[in-house]
Amino acid sequence: MPGFGDIVQKAFYLGVGLASYAGEKAGGKLAELRSQVQKLADEMVAKGEMNTEEARRFVEDMMKQAQQQPPSDATAPEKPASEPRRIEILEDDDPTVKEASTDNVDGLRDQVLELQEELKRLQRDK
Repeated sequence: MPGFGDIVQKAFYLGVGLASYAGEKAGGKLAELRSQVQKLADEMVAKGEMNTEEARRFVEDMMKQAQQQPPSDATAPEKPASEPRRIEILEDDDPTVKEASTDNVDGLRDQVLELQEELKRLQRDK
């Protein structure tokens, strides 16, 4: 039966191995990202949309952003809200606004009635 020290040593090696593997994967992804960003910058320079100095800064900025951002949880499903989102309805006590909105509603009703009558007339004319 292996001793406790052997188990601790194997657990340590497992942790180091996993960290090394994750580092390699992340480095590979960063290298792939750098090549894609560089290709995009080269295309923009070829089209004349930016000069070489701007392209170099663009690539450096994109790589800094990629290294600073934590990995997104795009694969993690969103948790449903535990309760419905609350909506607050504010009342406007200004009487001029109420009068204006009432006049506006009346005007819109008149327009709808006129359009309905015109539609009926056009259907009859067919």
